Amino acid sequence: MNRFTLLFYILLCPSLLFTTNSLSAKQTVSADYMHGFDGIDGLRFAYRPFTQDITTQWFGDIKLYWEASAVVWEYGESNTRSSSYAVSLTPVFMKQITTIANQYPLYIEAGIGASYIGDQEVAGKDIGSNYQFEDRLGVFVELDESQHVAVRYMHFSNGGFNSDNPGLDFLNLSYAYHF
Repeated sequence: MNRFTLLFYILLCPSLLFTTNSLSAKQTVSADYMHGFDGIDGLRFAYRPFTQDITTQWFGDIKLYWEASAVVWEYGESNTRSSSYAVSLTPVFMKQITTIANQYPLYIEAGIGASYIGDQEVAGKDIGSNYQFEDRLGVFVELDESQHVAVRYMHFSNGGFNSDNPGLDFLNLSYAYHF
């Protein structure tokens, strides 16, 4: 089994283990400011075509969305700035954990997806491969039915498929609009 087949099964199988209740046609676009731990700053733009309600035995009611995203990063000294880009496809699970002031639902989210990074060297690091995993953990609050804000930690890594695997770590601030 090659690594792309393995990646396909890793991404697909979790979504097949749950009972689907409904599919929402509500679409979402978002913009993130990314701050990397290696002096990398970037902008991330994402699109979610739908959200799926799922019932699980362990976690109760959760939601799943698939997100396609594009990232542009800049790094380096002010007189020698460089840039790189990435594109990703990520399944993300989210669960409401509480409501703030009886008005604002608070969620946690987690996901692992596939990513392609345009340069194999980013901010002086050889990341081993252009093909990476995009991992995320986040928390977000719904401001109303059409928008939310989020803070998330994101990690890009080749998962050990290459001996060079320093990873790239980011803290993101995100705004999303649902339509």
